[in-house]
Amino acid sequence: MLVEVKITGMTIDPFTGMPIVILKDLQEREVVTIWIGMIEASAIATELEHIKLSRPMTHDLINTILSKLGAKVVKVSVVDLVDNIFYARISVEHNGKEIEFDARPSDAMAVALRAKAPIFVETTVIEKLKKENRYEGLEKDAEKHRWAEILENLSPEDFGKYKM
Repeated sequence: MLVEVKITGMTIDPFTGMPIVILKDLQEREVVTIWIGMIEASAIATELEHIKLSRPMTHDLINTILSKLGAKVVKVSVVDLVDNIFYARISVEHNGKEIEFDARPSDAMAVALRAKAPIFVETTVIEKLKKENRYEGLEKDAEKHRWAEILENLSPEDFGKYKM
């Protein structure tokens, strides 16, 4: 089953220096954190901050091509987590048919933001995260619980401008 989520912010992992995108379900009961690359973070942050660039980024180009071909992004979904790697799909509607494409979650989210399409996470992914207590790079259980608590209690107002 899919759970709709929203990007509530981005932050930097204080232990690894890697960007983290933070997703929360619409009722703000579930939190999914996905560590992503700097380039992908820039693509997401640019759209979150409504920054207009003089040249299109790859995700802008994807949406333009789809639009010119008469296709529309209808949703993106984070569908699996295997060996600490997230998997996503971009669902596109074209000529009355829905077509799915495999994608990295960060790319899928960047496309979804530009297309104003909803983002979903498969409940099995949320359950795997809970079971694995996935907070990489943290050595001590106390630190794991403290970091998990911080992430779970963040609200959109807690985030300032994402700095690159």
